[in-house]
Amino acid sequence: LLNAALAQDAEPARIAQHCHSVSLCFSKGLGAPAGAVLAGDREFVAEAWRVRKMRGGGMRQAGVLAAAARVGLELAEGTLRGDHRNARRFAEGLQALNSPVCSVNLAAVETNIVMVSVAGGWLSPPELCERLRAVSEEELAETGQAVSVLLCPWSTRTVRAVWHRDVSARDTELAKTKLEFVARKCQE
Repeated sequence: LLNAALAQDAEPARIAQHCHSVSLCFSKGLGAPAGAVLAGDREFVAEAWRVRKMRGGGMRQAGVLAAAARVGLELAEGTLRGDHRNARRFAEGLQALNSPVCSVNLAAVETNIVMVSVAGGWLSPPELCERLRAVSEEELAETGQAVSVLLCPWSTRTVRAVWHRDVSARDTELAKTKLEFVARKCQE
């Protein structure tokens, strides 16, 4: 919700007004160790509360988590803007590769998510993800770095990359270098 609102230059409430309920996780892009909020009409929230209690959910001494969530919310705009910027840099770097192995639609990169298209005949999305995750002696010898990049297979021809608070601009550059290395090795 916050990433979409930032990308659209809109208040989150403007987007949420069209929803029956909204859940916001504090641990993903906002960097809190845990926590989320759920909003909706009174009946919906009462039922969610009942189900949570019935399943043993609940926390005592949650103030420290609430404090971390508050800090995450206070810093959200700057943090999320950095995530969007890093995702865009990665996508632009991928496009500049002009690789037959994988590509990206730059017009679709609006937030912290980059959907990478994997060309048929080279690798499947799980194979690409495995090669990006693995570190080899060859990589170390050729690039001078040993980098493990964690991406997620999304569909039969797509891989999903997501930026968050803990992925820096430097990490993004390393990921671009790793993707370039993997794409080049696939073509050899």
